[in-house]
Amino acid sequence: MSIDRRKSIGFAGVAALLGTLAVFSSAPSAAAAECGYLFDDFSYTSSSDSSLTAHGWTPRSYSGGPGVPGATWSPNSITFPTVSGQKVMQLTASTDGTGAGTNQAELYSTQKRYLEGTYASRVRFTDTPTSGNDGDHINETFFTISPLNGDLDPTYSELDISEYLPNGGWGETGPINYQTTWYTYRNEPWYADNVHSEQRSSLNGWHDLVATVANGHVIYYIDGVQVGDHSGKFYPRQTMTINWNLWFIDTAAHTGGLSTYIQQVDWVLFAKNQALTPAQVTSKTAAYRSAGSTFADTVATTGGCSTPTNPPTTPPTNPPTTPPPAANCSTAPEWAFGTAYTAGQTVKHEKSRYGDPNGPASGDGKHLWRARYWTQGSEPGWTQQWEDLGRC
Repeated sequence: MSIDRRKSIGFAGVAALLGTLAVFSSAPSAAAAECGYLFDDFSYTSSSDSSLTAHGWTPRSYSGGPGVPGATWSPNSITFPTVSGQKVMQLTASTDGTGAGTNQAELYSTQKRYLEGTYASRVRFTDTPTSGNDGDHINETFFTISPLNGDLDPTYSELDISEYLPNGGWGETGPINYQTTWYTYRNEPWYADNVHSEQRSSLNGWHDLVATVANGHVIYYIDGVQVGDHSGKFYPRQTMTINWNLWFIDTAAHTGGLSTYIQQVDWVLFAKNQALTPAQVTSKTAAYRSAGSTFADTVATTGGCSTPTNPPTTPPTNPPTTPPPAANCSTAPEWAFGTAYTAGQTVKHEKSRYGDPNGPASGDGKHLWRARYWTQGSEPGWTQQWEDLGRC
């Protein structure tokens, strides 16, 4: 995460959205390349390697949260050692128990351009420091995030795919790992609106972390095992950056002199508008490596799967009626949650204020919307399945 706050369960009163939502391609194929991929195995020389920034990554250098007040975020804390014959990205963080003596590390994508699809990264978590006393409240992460545009911003989106606390923190005393999907928050006074899953065991070592954002659900996996399924209003509402950071929640548990911790990242994969299985992620990354490809990025240069690569294999119990195409507000039907729409079909709808179709309207009036591809249950104005053609 890149905000300074305590972990909090999502608040009651959240109505989960029901039904089958926007259909994505579910397996890579020859046509799936049109959807777009990002792959990087971090074959760089240092954080100042010009290829690193050219490939869209920024080593953090600015001050501020999360973590210990007064801590330094240094690009020099990002290195690229060789481990078992393979380059990896390594984050290093250290503390002597003071703000001035604390150094933290973060690498993030420069562009905020990732939304629906599959996020995956092979990450090595560590339970103990490489030097110094153990016990610090260190946070080892892989996450996506968008800016918070004011307190309780209803379009804020964040997916903490993994936040691993080997020594606890936020009131926890032992190893715990979180997946947290955010709706919004406020710093002062603190208020958090999110939902999370957790694993209370050591994750020391290498792990394949996968999250799919599709069909109205964010589904999280660790080493091929599903560990979370979050939906409803927590489904992300805008594009995000991809991030890893290593930081100290506080210095309350620190003892002795300087303690140093590391986190390593072998590779990252993003599959645009495709809900890949963990096995398909493994196959895709292996294919890149066997081809000798250390970096690929077709996310912005492809059409985004305007037509699903694989159509849905299981039809709804009651097949939805398909509305005829419409050209303007006078002839376009009202958007209906349970109706399936194909590419090019139009509807009129006033988007909801908070991303919940059953909640209050935005007050912006009805707009004409055109479906970019097959979709069902995806509210116009809140997901990229719909193109805004203007106010009626």
